[in-house]
Amino acid sequence: MAERMKPMGMDRALSSKMGAKYDPQAEAEVRHWFKQLLNEDIGEGSMTVEKNLKDGILLIKLLQKLYEGTPNKPAACDKIKLKFNTSQAPFKQMENIELFLKGANAYGVPDNSLFQTVDLYEGRNMAMVIATILQVGTEAQRNGFQGETAGNKPVEKNVRDFSYAQLKSGHGTVGLQAGTNKLDSQKGMTAMGAVRHISDIRADKFDKTSEGVITLQAGTNQWASQKGMTAIGAVRHISDLKVSQACQEGQATISLQSGTNKFDSQKGTRGFGAVRHISDIRADDLLLEGTDKISPVISYTGGDSQKGMRGFGAQRHVSDIKITDLAEEYCKKTGFKPPKPVIQSETTEQTPVVTVDETE
Repeated sequence: MAERMKPMGMDRALSSKMGAKYDPQAEAEVRHWFKQLLNEDIGEGSMTVEKNLKDGILLIKLLQKLYEGTPNKPAACDKIKLKFNTSQAPFKQMENIELFLKGANAYGVPDNSLFQTVDLYEGRNMAMVIATILQVGTEAQRNGFQGETAGNKPVEKNVRDFSYAQLKSGHGTVGLQAGTNKLDSQKGMTAMGAVRHISDIRADKFDKTSEGVITLQAGTNQWASQKGMTAIGAVRHISDLKVSQACQEGQATISLQSGTNKFDSQKGTRGFGAVRHISDIRADDLLLEGTDKISPVISYTGGDSQKGMRGFGAQRHVSDIKITDLAEEYCKKTGFKPPKPVIQSETTEQTPVVTVDETE
């Protein structure tokens, strides 16, 4: 028989995925089971296990041991004759594998838990081969095999009979899978998003004393409110009472909410940024002595000034008057009479000065 070509492309990727499912722990459990029942070692590793189980002889010996140790085996097992062929011919070895699969199915292993012949003979899916052997061990536990077993424990039916009263008692309870009616619910909701009624009681059962009070859930009318507000952003009336009821003494006073007229104000200002008049009095009431002076608020004429300045940055003359005028003004104020100037003649001879030496 010719060997099958190695998988390539997509087949190689699928083969790699199936190889990744191979469980070394499951292999160790199967190896231990063969050792206990048949005293045979199937080796370690997927390739070694494939080589030792490829001819199907050890698999048939395993079924023979199980059949012998199961007194209450299924009736279908009596129709299966477990006799292996020792020939090395490929088709004879594959017949041994087919015989094992038929015997396992008769023992109770379902069809969807059996591997294909090529999965073992060509080593395509060794993970499925190990899973099938463990499933045989599970069926051995179910059928009451008297010996060493392997695989998971079988699932048994757990049939329970409930009385009519027990079934009826659960009709008023909604299971948690669908919800529950034991806690808060949406009872009273007329539509999605509608107002929920906190208390669904008759209107005539309400206490009359509380009809004038708004509960805190909806607000309250016990403290300051927006009563009197005509529109959003409109002026709020502090006191909504008649003008005739207002106190006459307070009509000349502006309350602090609107301002006050008891302190400094902007009275007298002609416009925003205009000069403020410190004293708004009549011009004829002003003191006549101060009419020739400019107050410091506007300017000042009592000190140095820029009188005589001919231009911005030009040199300032301390006194722009003639010397003769200054002398005359000084003489008038002090009464001083200046002396007349003496004019000497050019022909006047000067008397020589003789110095005498006292040492002589």
